[in-house]
Amino acid sequence: MKVAVLGATGMVGRTFVRLLEGHPWFRVEKLVASERSAGRPYGEVVEDSPDEFRGLEIVSLGEFLEDPGVDLVFNALPASLSREVEEKLAEEIPVFTNARAHRYDEDVPILVPEVNPDHLGLVEVQRERRGWEGFIVTNPNCSTAVLTVSLAPLREFGIRRVHVATMQAVSGAGFSGLPALAVHDNVIPFISGEEWKIENESRKILGRIKGGKIEPAPFEVSAIATRVPVLHGHTEAVFVELARGSVEDVREAFESFDPLGRLGLPSYEKPLIYTEVPQPRLHRDRGRGLTVAVGRLEKSGRVFKYVVTGHNLVRGAAGGSLLNAELAVKLGYI
Repeated sequence: MKVAVLGATGMVGRTFVRLLEGHPWFRVEKLVASERSAGRPYGEVVEDSPDEFRGLEIVSLGEFLEDPGVDLVFNALPASLSREVEEKLAEEIPVFTNARAHRYDEDVPILVPEVNPDHLGLVEVQRERRGWEGFIVTNPNCSTAVLTVSLAPLREFGIRRVHVATMQAVSGAGFSGLPALAVHDNVIPFISGEEWKIENESRKILGRIKGGKIEPAPFEVSAIATRVPVLHGHTEAVFVELARGSVEDVREAFESFDPLGRLGLPSYEKPLIYTEVPQPRLHRDRGRGLTVAVGRLEKSGRVFKYVVTGHNLVRGAAGGSLLNAELAVKLGYI
């Protein structure tokens, strides 16, 4: 299956390219970037490019849109460019996107394969309503992805309320997102728009399909987002009020959570591991960056608290989107 990566020279785009090296289902046909990179070999622009793609010539976005010539698109473009581009492509081609442009459309899923695979059912709603042959599937904000993987096993205990404080890596801000002097020796307790995304995307992901759209989960999600001087790996302190369950029950739910392992997806890794003290430097690369580490589990009354950490560029971005595409192929949507 021929695929293209849009925004291939950015931080998330480079992660897409690295994860697609040697992929058994998807063959990278086109790497798309800005006009200033177009016409140059990918390895000349991205020095640490996988050998497989070093000689592949970069295509400009305008040239690509004239003749995509692929079966599937991974999008790592900025949100400001993505809405019109994604809609144009989705008329004929499935689009799996890291951009937020369509996350909040009622007929577009925010997909985390282990958490809400049934939300792929919205693909048929999109096709019918919009007259598309393709479709758009989004993945969530990076901190939301890590959080919802940890919350999914807790649904059986009746989630009543979620509070979370994030400690987010600087790579989540992109190559030029933060001046070095701003974050060095510092914690920045504000990331524009981040808390709203966590609070609203989580409820959509953990909700259910009803009447051709997602009915958000009924519980409150409240977030404080901070930026910390860590390169990769978002860490989150989570406080969850549950209707029932013990520490032993919750830990067992974490450790046994593996809903898609039987499907044989090429990129699939066990989504959760339990470790006493999760830390980004030690655990962000577990499962090639797709495994989330959870620990520090304690209980006070009906409130359970724990710490979770996951790789923001893999589980929280490109790797999550790649899993979305693999699941869509496996379930027959492509």
